[in-house]
Amino acid sequence: MRRSLAFLAGALLAGASAVPAVADDGGFTIKDPRITESSGLAASHLHPGIYWTHNDSDDGPYLYAVDSRTGKTVATVTLRGIGKPRDVEAISIGPGNQIYVGDIGDNLDGTWPYVWIYRLPEPTVLKDQTVRADQYVVKYANGPRNAESLVVHPKTGRVYIIDKKEDGGHLYEGPARLSATGANVFRPIAPVDLWATDAAFSPDGTQLAVRGYFGGIAYAWNGGRIKRQGQLDVPLQRQGESVTYTADGSTLLYGSEGADSPVQAESVPYREGGGSASPSEQGKDGTGDGPVLNADYKVGAVVLALGLALVFGLKRLLRRRP
Repeated sequence: MRRSLAFLAGALLAGASAVPAVADDGGFTIKDPRITESSGLAASHLHPGIYWTHNDSDDGPYLYAVDSRTGKTVATVTLRGIGKPRDVEAISIGPGNQIYVGDIGDNLDGTWPYVWIYRLPEPTVLKDQTVRADQYVVKYANGPRNAESLVVHPKTGRVYIIDKKEDGGHLYEGPARLSATGANVFRPIAPVDLWATDAAFSPDGTQLAVRGYFGGIAYAWNGGRIKRQGQLDVPLQRQGESVTYTADGSTLLYGSEGADSPVQAESVPYREGGGSASPSEQGKDGTGDGPVLNADYKVGAVVLALGLALVFGLKRLLRRRP
C-alpha cells in the first residue's frame, strides 16, 4: 500500500522501541512468520480467544486463526471457489457465524471498476482445511474507490464499506442481501470524518468503531444514521490496519501490519447502547460532534516532529564521535 508522510513518521517513532513478545491488557503478538501484512482482524464467534486475520496482498486465498493466548496460528483456511485475491483489506463475522472477507483495496484509488467480497462459514473445528466460499461483485454508486474497512451488522447481516480518503470518507451501504449474480451496488449514506483503515461493529450492533493510522472515532449506530460519540484511544503502531471488538464487547483490539505485529488492547470508552462522550473528548460546543480528522493529523504532526528530532539527534551524535 502507498502510505503518506504521516504514516512514515509513525513508523519512525514506533520502530525506535522494541515490541514486547506479548502485549499488555489482553493483547498479543502474531508470531506466524507467514503473516507479515495482517490487514484485518475479527474475533471468532465459535472459538473463545481465537482471532481471524489475513495478509494484505501477494499471499493467496488464506485465512489464519490465531490463538490470543500464545500468538500462534492454530488453523489455516484456504478459500475455494473464488478467483485470485487482489488486495484483501478487511474481515468481519456476521449472523450465522458467516465470515466476510473484503477484497476491496485499490492502491491507485479508482483503478478497479469492481471489487469483491468473499463469504464462508466459520469452521467449527480448528484445523488446516479448505472451505468453499461465495464470491460477490461489488461496485460503488459514485464510481471506483479505495477502501480498507468492511463491516457486517451482527443483527441484520447487511454489509457496509468505508472508503479511505485522507480528508475523510463515507459509509457505504450494500443491498439487504448480497447477490452472487450481477453486481452489488454500495451507496454512500453518511460521512466519516477519518482516513479510515478499518472498522468494527460492537457485538450488539449499537456501536461502530472506525480507526485510522493515528486516531479513531466511536459512532452510535443509530439505525445507520451514525452519530459521533467521541474519539477512540488508538495506540500508536507501525502501520495500524485493523480493529475488532472482543467477543464480549468490553475491549477493542488494534492490529498492525509487519512481522511479529502486536495486537494491542484498549477499553471501550463508550458503553454499547450509546454512552455520551466525556468532557475531554467533546467538541468545543460540548456535543462531541467536532471533526476528529483534525485531531488525527495533529497527532501525526507531533509524531512527525518527534521522529525527525530522533533522526537528526542521532546524526549529530554520530558526527561528534571521533
